[in-house]
Amino acid sequence: MGNREKVPVEAVGTYRLILDIGFYLDLLNNFYVPSISRNLISLSKLDVAGYSFKFGNGCFSLYKSTCMIGSGTLSDGLYKLNLDNLYAETLMTMHHNVGTKHGLVNECSAYLWHKRLGHISKERLERLVKNEILPNLDFTDLNVCVDCIKGKQTKHTKKGATRSNQLLEIIHTDICGPFDVSSFNKEKYFITFTDDFSRYGHVYLLHEKSQAVNALEIYINEVERQLDRKVKVVRSDRGGEYYGRYDESGQHPGPFAKFLEQRGICAQYTMPGTPQQNGVSERRNRTLMDMVRSMLSNSSLPVSLWMYALKTTMYLLNRVPSKAVQKTPFELWTGRKPSLRHLHVWGCQAEIRVYNPHEKKLDARTISGYFIGYPEKSKGYRFYCPTHSTRIVETGNARFIENGETSGSEASRNVEIKEVRVQVPLTNASTSRIVVPLVDEPHNNQEEQINDPEVNNEPVVEQPQEIVLRRSQREKRSAISNDYVVYLQESENDLSIDNDPVSFSEAMNSDNSDKWLDAMKDELKSMTQNCVWDLVELPEGCKRVGCKWVFKTKRNSHGNIERYKAQLVAKGFTQKDGIDYKETFSPVSKKDSFRIIMALVAHYDLELHQMDVKTAFLNGDLEEDVYMDQPVGFIEEGK
Repeated sequence: MGNREKVPVEAVGTYRLILDIGFYLDLLNNFYVPSISRNLISLSKLDVAGYSFKFGNGCFSLYKSTCMIGSGTLSDGLYKLNLDNLYAETLMTMHHNVGTKHGLVNECSAYLWHKRLGHISKERLERLVKNEILPNLDFTDLNVCVDCIKGKQTKHTKKGATRSNQLLEIIHTDICGPFDVSSFNKEKYFITFTDDFSRYGHVYLLHEKSQAVNALEIYINEVERQLDRKVKVVRSDRGGEYYGRYDESGQHPGPFAKFLEQRGICAQYTMPGTPQQNGVSERRNRTLMDMVRSMLSNSSLPVSLWMYALKTTMYLLNRVPSKAVQKTPFELWTGRKPSLRHLHVWGCQAEIRVYNPHEKKLDARTISGYFIGYPEKSKGYRFYCPTHSTRIVETGNARFIENGETSGSEASRNVEIKEVRVQVPLTNASTSRIVVPLVDEPHNNQEEQINDPEVNNEPVVEQPQEIVLRRSQREKRSAISNDYVVYLQESENDLSIDNDPVSFSEAMNSDNSDKWLDAMKDELKSMTQNCVWDLVELPEGCKRVGCKWVFKTKRNSHGNIERYKAQLVAKGFTQKDGIDYKETFSPVSKKDSFRIIMALVAHYDLELHQMDVKTAFLNGDLEEDVYMDQPVGFIEEGK
């Protein structure tokens, strides 16, 4: 031995070890010495057997012909070879059964008891030792348990997030939806933008997630203009509407991400599956929906009005304190304290005075409705009036009934005063009673009788006579004299049977193809004479609109075919308002002007002739350059 002492060897033979990767290591000429407390393997013997080693960082690897067959870790100044778990347990049990003086198992190992007790925590082991349930353990070998990491790893909790120091430095955004109940305007999503410094929020309703970039553009233009600051960072989750898509080559930004790049705004995204990294928006959406559900539960309004409750909730959250900031978001955003004196219970009943220029003297001054919010761009209130022609109205004149207690009639009634003539028969007062019919509301057709005390035992009751209305005996004259004849072409002649072609190919394949071709040539001739267009090559970066032929069979007042007309029209519906044009108009004549002309003709006994100006719309001058495709069937090649 190392101390030059001799110990007895009871047996010599081959011993097989099963390593952690399943390799069988046979130790030849192995000595069995029960007096030694540890199993020792000679590296020189392994080297002679053809094995190689690699040491470093408290670990070693065992190789056989450049293939790693086992590994071990440094423990108590010696390298401990890692064995198969089931084999090691069998080995330990075998040594216990033979009753060796010093077994292979260290009963004071905290790591051993950690595995025996199902990988419980170190704190629980210390409590067992403190309560004297376990003996004193050596916790030096209980450092890192890889099996615990694999089985117990959780998501890291975000703590101590960095807060911004000024407005618009960080903007949090998130989309919530879709909802099973569409809003009053058929929206199913909403997007929120929350300033990190003040916690002041904005909310926008969306029909679909792709409209998020439009809401972002509106929000940034508004807040940057109002605060005279620039948005620096926008923080969102990794949804496709924000991030775009990701593959092996990297990020492929969508419209939202491209807009941020164009504006020089830094985009910050959460890691996949970690919504807590966008906790500000997540908590804001949860608070909004909790308050919306509570407000709808407290009212009798339809659920489709949830978007008005949502906007009201955001309006209120901006004016109440928050744990994240010391002042209200409104005060940090605007620099002045908010006023809460104008707030009312959402969904409460109200009597609303709506502006009506045609209001009569005896009309009701208010209509019944429900309070549903505060307008964004007006100083007043927004109400839901289910019985009014316009169900959503805005006004500043209203009486709120917040306690739910009302007096009087809830439903308004129409007050109509009519003059009714009643013929009362002249009878002896001693033998009859007077019957007077009462005129009640229009919806009540019953008549009540006011009875005087009876004079005789057998009173005579006379029913009121039927009222006879006097009709005028004058002759009725027609408003239209016999000199004029009105022709109802569609009804009298049944001209709706014309199946006019709807395309160029259909016109050319019809029975009247020659007539339609002549009509198209006549249309192009008029355009050529008026210099409507010039044939040019499409400039780079410009878009063109298509064109279409419109065919119509013209008939006279007797239903006979007068001519075949073909019109070439541009597909203006492909253009967008505000980009390709700013205004649209179509000049027409007023009815008053036509009536004045007809009156002058009749008064001075003049003759009136009717005329039709062909291609009248071609006389207008365009200020913009509009590029259109050549008409189908008349394309000039090379131009």
